[in-house]
Amino acid sequence: MEENRAKKTFIAGAVLLGAAGILVKVLGLFFRIPLTNIIGADGIGYYQTAYPVYTFMLTISSSGLPTAISKMISERRSTGEYYEAYRVFRISFKVMLALGLGTGLVLFIFAPLITGQIQKEPDAVYAMRSMAPALILCPVLSCYRGFFQGQRNMAPTAISQLVEQIFRVGLGLGLALILRKIDLAHAAAGASFGASAGALFGLIAIMFIFQANRPKMLSEIKTSGRKPRQSSRSIMHDLLAIAIPTTIGSCILPILNTIDTVIVKRRLLGLGYPDEIARTMYGELSGMASPIINIIQVITQAICLSLVPVISDAYRRDDMDFVRKNISLGLRYAFTVGLPCAVGMFTLARPIMQLFYPTQTPSLDNAAACLRIYTIGLVFLAVNHSLTGVLQGIGKQGIPVRNLFIGAIVKTVVTFVLTGIPSINVRGAAVGTAVAYLVAAALNYVAVKKYTYVKVDVVLTVIKPVIAAAVMGVCVFGGYKLVHAKMGNTVSTLAGVAAGVIVYVLMVFITRTITAEELESMPKLGKLSRVLKKLHLVK
Repeated sequence: MEENRAKKTFIAGAVLLGAAGILVKVLGLFFRIPLTNIIGADGIGYYQTAYPVYTFMLTISSSGLPTAISKMISERRSTGEYYEAYRVFRISFKVMLALGLGTGLVLFIFAPLITGQIQKEPDAVYAMRSMAPALILCPVLSCYRGFFQGQRNMAPTAISQLVEQIFRVGLGLGLALILRKIDLAHAAAGASFGASAGALFGLIAIMFIFQANRPKMLSEIKTSGRKPRQSSRSIMHDLLAIAIPTTIGSCILPILNTIDTVIVKRRLLGLGYPDEIARTMYGELSGMASPIINIIQVITQAICLSLVPVISDAYRRDDMDFVRKNISLGLRYAFTVGLPCAVGMFTLARPIMQLFYPTQTPSLDNAAACLRIYTIGLVFLAVNHSLTGVLQGIGKQGIPVRNLFIGAIVKTVVTFVLTGIPSINVRGAAVGTAVAYLVAAALNYVAVKKYTYVKVDVVLTVIKPVIAAAVMGVCVFGGYKLVHAKMGNTVSTLAGVAAGVIVYVLMVFITRTITAEELESMPKLGKLSRVLKKLHLVK
């Protein structure tokens, strides 16, 4: 059974996590839009004052260790060391709980200082303190997710993510509505508490799943015995050796984006733009274009999360053929998913902006221009996530951090230079982001080639998806234009997207970009594979 599990590629897990991630992002949209209507711009100001601090501390406490847990558990299970895999989880649980308690208490205790003295928004203290319980719960939740990901079981992660977001949205909006009767600061705190409530219910959901799997886990432990093969201190050392570089890497771009706020604004003011116009232009970049790209990022991040345990498992068994097979699959998946998303959003950039922000007509053109540039970087981001998962899987987790740091430095230079050119202005920051992902992806690819000697089929990996995406782009544009004259922007944009999805799927099969084996590895698609074989659309 374990050998059969070892031969399964990462695709099924990536598809499941990607689908769950999209649903979570859609639910997130159903949170932000009504929340804005409930508490208005002033209330959102309180919420946004607290939220970036919370997300930064959450990144520190929860971003690196789940990957480390997943990798270490996968490695031990590959050699039948089930008790050692459980010990990794148990020790990680204590570490994550301590981290959660530490960061949660720091946020709660120092919230008045942060909001009052540093951010000059003292009434945002209620919102910030409402998020503190989430900082305690989320690291523990991440520990459980890492445990299941190490077994290549992505369903518990997907289920807990959906449960977490449903309660975050439902309770957050409900509390905002109720507490609005007091004042906007308390209403924002109610919305912020949605993060804590969501984390609690997500944790409860995954703990139920853990308990349901406990008999199987105990049976596996019985077969391997309970004699420790590695000291707790050694396990802790290995965990931190993986987690610390990963956490640093996760913090690089958020920090650079914060620095962007200063660079872009000052460069725009230097060009002679009034303060209010400069602020609006930066809002078009970061508040309108960037969130659209973030929706797609969840799919590319799913590649990384799913690749790590598969690569770690095969690398531990010295099965380099299987390692190289999954590297090739990861790159193909990155291009096959990233290219159509990029082409579709590039083609419909302005209609998409109008769909999401119908009241912001003066800002639509500039926001759409920024979105088009971001979409170019989206392809490199997908490739970079795939290669990062590979390098983490083979124990080279420091390399993607170094390469992302190099990319971030390039981004800062490019952003500084281009935003100072009047004809480019704020769009230079979007170019900087795209270039950063290109640099990081290129450097990571060189490293992967060096350590695995992988050979990539360029025709299958790049050229076929490019052909399929190009045909799709023409059909998306044509579908939009055909419907727009009679039905308006909303219906025509949705029609263009629907046409793009249908045409791209057909083109993927016509060009034989996906094989029957890969299709059969995806959930519930075995029967479709047999039908397509008969039609000679897959091989």
